[in-house]
Amino acid sequence: MIHEIIPVGALQCNCSILGDEASGEAIVVDPGDDIPRIVALLQKHRLTVKQILITHAHIDHIAGAARLKQLTGAPILYNPRDLPLVKMMDVQAGWLGMATPEVHAPDDTLEDGNVIAITGISGIILHTPGHTQGSVCLHLPAQQLLLAGDTLFAGSVGRTDLPGGDGRTLIRSIHAKLLPLPDSTIVIPGHGPNTTIGRERESNPFLV
Repeated sequence: MIHEIIPVGALQCNCSILGDEASGEAIVVDPGDDIPRIVALLQKHRLTVKQILITHAHIDHIAGAARLKQLTGAPILYNPRDLPLVKMMDVQAGWLGMATPEVHAPDDTLEDGNVIAITGISGIILHTPGHTQGSVCLHLPAQQLLLAGDTLFAGSVGRTDLPGGDGRTLIRSIHAKLLPLPDSTIVIPGHGPNTTIGRERESNPFLV
């Protein structure tokens, strides 16, 4: 599997390109900005985007999705519990002092247990509310990989002081959905360095 991680935008959101070498199909996760760089990497690997997956509807994760859809025709998928955040995209833009991006309702929903699949790659959606009500993670068991959005970080967890956040719900989500995964599972957070489930179970101070 091809896996490119590109920190994009002012907040350096970790955008992932997941591609299958044999089929040339790809999933792009959290294209928050820098769409020309994402497209250049897709072209480098000769990949065709089949799905655009958004872990949650904060501006730094979703702002470039409509542009990428326009260029590729791929559907945008996210959990509709985050639609209230989409409706206040102008407010979110104000937080960062940037222009309000074009953001649409999802073409399809991401619910707990949904299978996300392209030719050669398959993953499972884990609904992990807390950072936002619609936050999801993508678990790829065959690759021992978890794209965690802003639910879990190396040594930390997602902030819960923004609209839709809830601290108790976040910790409950992590304990119920993420910590049961194998210790060797590599975690790609929404920002910052990679970690593993085992490392976070042992040493994350927020999960004691």
